[in-house]
Amino acid sequence: MAKQFKIAIADFINDDLAPERKILADLGDVVALDAYDETDLAGRIDDADAIMLYHNVAITAQTIERLSRCRLIVRCGVGFDNVDCRVAGRRGIPVSNVPDYGTEEVADSAMAMALSLARGMHPVNSTLRAGIGPYSYTQVVPLQRLRGQVFAIVGLGRIGTATALRAKAFGMDVAFYDPYRPDGWDKTVGCRRVDRFDDLLAEAHILSLHCPLTDKTRHMINRRTLALMRPGTYLVNTARGDVVDTAVLPDALASGHLAGAGIDVLADEPPLDDNPLVVAWRNPDHPAHHRLILNPHCAFYSEQGLMDMRVKGAAACRNALLGEPIRNLVNCEELAAAGRGGV
Repeated sequence: MAKQFKIAIADFINDDLAPERKILADLGDVVALDAYDETDLAGRIDDADAIMLYHNVAITAQTIERLSRCRLIVRCGVGFDNVDCRVAGRRGIPVSNVPDYGTEEVADSAMAMALSLARGMHPVNSTLRAGIGPYSYTQVVPLQRLRGQVFAIVGLGRIGTATALRAKAFGMDVAFYDPYRPDGWDKTVGCRRVDRFDDLLAEAHILSLHCPLTDKTRHMINRRTLALMRPGTYLVNTARGDVVDTAVLPDALASGHLAGAGIDVLADEPPLDDNPLVVAWRNPDHPAHHRLILNPHCAFYSEQGLMDMRVKGAAACRNALLGEPIRNLVNCEELAAAGRGGV
C-alpha cells in the first residue's frame, strides 16, 4: 500500500517515534509536533489524517474547525476534557481514548500517596529533614490504625475500582459515590455505595478522587465541600486538576482540617510560581510544606504503561485510517447526529 496519510502526535512524545512508526509507517508519515500550547499547532496539524493527543495541550474548536481531512483524534490517556468532543463530532470526526493503559499505575500511586500521609511517613520524613521536633514516633501522634477507617472514592470506573481493591486489602471500609454506576455494582466490587456526595465526604477518613472532569465535577472539592469533611481527613487527587479548587487547600492544611493532601494533577501544568498551593508547599513555615505531596502529573507513569499508551493510540489511528472499527469512542452521540453513527 502506498503511503498516503499524515499522523500527527500533537504533544508530549518527541523521541524517535519507533513504537508509532512500527504500527503506522506503511500507511504514512508520523510526525511529532511537541506543542505546549494550541497556538503551536496552527498550520502544522490542519492536514493531519489522524491526531494523537496527550495532555500538554488542548484542541479546541478553533483547531478542529481547521482540520480538513482528519479521521480520528485519539486522546492517548483516560481523560478527554482537553479536546472539544462535541465540535469534533458535529464535524464527523471520531474522538477516542485509551482508558486502560495506566489503571494499575494510577491506583498504585493513589494508594502510595494515601499510605504515605495516613501512616505519617511523608510528614515525619519532611520535618526530620528540616530539623524540626524529636527523633521519635511522637512526631506523628496521634495516628490511627488503617483497618476500619473509611476509604472514600469518588468515581468507581477502572481506576477507582482498582484503587478500591487495594484499599480493601488493607482492611479499610471502602465506600464510593458514583451516580453513573448501575445498581449492584457495589456487590460486584464488594464495597459500600453512598448515594449522596455530601454524605460520602462526611464519612471519609481518606478521600480519593477518580472521576472525570466535567461541568458537574469541576471544583467539586471546594471550600463548602471541604467543610463537610471531618477534621483530620486526607485528600488524594490523581484524577484531573480542576476537580479540586486548590486555592482553598492551603488554609485547610494550615488549620489541620486536612491532615494532609496528595496532589498529582493541577489545572495548569506546570503551575505558575504564584499558584497559592505551590507558594504554601514551598514555604518552610507553612504546614503544607510538610503535609502536602505534590507530583508533576506522573501517577500514570511506568515504562510499560507509557508503551501501552503509545501502542494503543497508534493502533486506533491505524484502524481509523483503514476504515476499520474504532474502539473506545467518546463522542458517539455527536457522531450519530452528524450521520456517522456506524463508525
